[in-house]
Amino acid sequence: MDDDRSPDRTYMDMALEEARRAGARGEVPIGAIVVETATGQVLAAAGNGTEAMADPTAHAEILALRAAARTRGRPRLPDCTLYVTLEPCAMCAAAISFARIRRLVFAAADPKGGAVLHGPRFFTQPTCHHRPEIDHGIAAEAAADLLRTFFRARRGADRTHERPTAQE
Repeated sequence: MDDDRSPDRTYMDMALEEARRAGARGEVPIGAIVVETATGQVLAAAGNGTEAMADPTAHAEILALRAAARTRGRPRLPDCTLYVTLEPCAMCAAAISFARIRRLVFAAADPKGGAVLHGPRFFTQPTCHHRPEIDHGIAAEAAADLLRTFFRARRGADRTHERPTAQE
């Protein structure tokens, strides 16, 4: 499944680069790319922006979908593929459905916060209006490593600050 010469791997590498940029800005390193499926044209690319924008909805997927819809001048993207480095959460899965994304490709699974293979399994619910094709696992280890490294460094930074004692 992880053929380095595949278009999926090429686009996922672009999403990983967006994730690296997000991590360098202090954001959780998740990246997303929206591609016009037939032509391969990249319509939008984004990394998480929740901290910089002070916006809990500024996930990479949401930002990329918004930018692609603006580029197209319409809210639905039925001929597009969304590449994202981590399994989307419920909010992002709903946005993917509302945007009518044709195909979703994600790298790493997210047993804790994901909503595609885990949790609510959004696209299997009877109330889901649109179900994209789903592929996953492309560059999963690279995406998981980015997240592990980011959170390990963050936990290490937390340990360097003095914590108040119970008596204070």
